[in-house]
Amino acid sequence: MRIFSGIQPTGRKHLGNYIGAIQHYVAGQDAGESIYCVVDLHATTVPYDPRELRERLYDTAAILIAAGLDPERCILFRQSDVQEHSELSWLLSSVTAWGDLNRMHQFKEKSAAQRDLVSASLFTYPVLMAADVLAYRATTVPVGDDQRQHVELMRDIAERFNARYGEILVVPDGQFPEVGARIMDLQDPARKMSTTGGSVEGTVYVLDEPKAIEKKLKRAVTDSGTEIRAGADKPGVTNLLDILAAARGTTVAEAQASMADARGYGDLKAATAEAVIALLDPVRTRYEELRTDEDRLEAVLAAGADKARAIAADTLADVRRVMGVGPAR
Repeated sequence: MRIFSGIQPTGRKHLGNYIGAIQHYVAGQDAGESIYCVVDLHATTVPYDPRELRERLYDTAAILIAAGLDPERCILFRQSDVQEHSELSWLLSSVTAWGDLNRMHQFKEKSAAQRDLVSASLFTYPVLMAADVLAYRATTVPVGDDQRQHVELMRDIAERFNARYGEILVVPDGQFPEVGARIMDLQDPARKMSTTGGSVEGTVYVLDEPKAIEKKLKRAVTDSGTEIRAGADKPGVTNLLDILAAARGTTVAEAQASMADARGYGDLKAATAEAVIALLDPVRTRYEELRTDEDRLEAVLAAGADKARAIAADTLADVRRVMGVGPAR
């Protein structure tokens, strides 16, 4: 099994990123051949500060390593260092339907937020996302629940390409977290936790100090009544139980059962805060050791890019050959 997933270097990484993606990256190192990419090209689809992008890239790389990614056990690299992604994206755009791109939920959401310019790259970036995965003939793509539509699109692109040119590309399967698939904003449990659309008080960041985590969880919005159970009528409590289960590595049912003797929502908030602090504090400590050495981070990313390029180049050569692009040999 070959695993591929990418993570954007934009924004401060939060608990939803950690539970929904980063934890699964770490676990994937023992499940198969694992390839992970910091997708800086995707970050250019909306207005951004170039200096901040580079800083956030180092932040993200350091967090991934601090969380347990081992460059000796996986391939970790920067997307823009492997140019095969960009060329393959262009070639795959020839088998991508305009209508499919026009139906992408994230394009609609992000384009609505742009005041000055909705870029063409924002519209076509799902094709680049498909190229990211298909370049490595990955079989498994661990992503958050909000990426289901993009995984389906990359499967459609691969199948359409293979039907037209022959069985060249692997059709990947999405791998979605069973627990913590959608961590919601602590102040608005109807909205996903986010660094762009969420509230500061409702977002737990990976690098938050323990006191900040405790404060945010103690102020989390709950629901009417006092019963601690998961359910559609209890979005606030359900979110806390989801977080508690994910932080402990249990099921939601087990997290709920553990609160059977709780005296109220305060006990649930305290237990969740304790579990989240235990989960994130070692990562924050390790991150502080890693982040100051940018030369080391660059060396890790460069070494990973060399390994990634060797795989992606083979796929691109096959794609070029069957599409009649470039020299015959």
